[in-house]
Amino acid sequence: MSVPRKTRELTGKHVLFCLLGFFGVVFAVNAVMVKAATSTFGGVETSSSYKAGLMFKQDVAAAEQQEALHWQVSGKLARNSTGQTILDISARDAKDAPVTGLTAQARLAHPANEQLDHVIVLGRTAAGQFHGTAQAQPGQWELIVDLYRDEQRVFRSRSRVTLR
Repeated sequence: MSVPRKTRELTGKHVLFCLLGFFGVVFAVNAVMVKAATSTFGGVETSSSYKAGLMFKQDVAAAEQQEALHWQVSGKLARNSTGQTILDISARDAKDAPVTGLTAQARLAHPANEQLDHVIVLGRTAAGQFHGTAQAQPGQWELIVDLYRDEQRVFRSRSRVTLR
């Protein structure tokens, strides 16, 4: 003859401990995920969206002035045999003459992490011609080219490029 076993009774204490344990695990996992997310990428493209909004009219006016110039600015981005990224830029005016009196700056901006950006130091090789090199990893980048005259930006180009 077997003695009947006493079944476990589910009490309020058991339910409370199960709920506290469940939510404790959820909060711990969330804390780990938030820490990992904020330490790798803050998700912020601009430090102040208010200031960026105020600058919008200036950006529109600059784009209209740039369009009125009717310049033809072309660039060639490639890798050489040593793996360096080479950028050649040519700027010509509406009459297909080289644009003189310019300085140029270029940057390879990583689409997700500003810390991986590369500045390409450009030197003038001829009137309206610029050449520069940088060390950049393969992948998708945004190439930002700025042309200046007397320290005032007169041209900006933003292009999505893929380095192989």
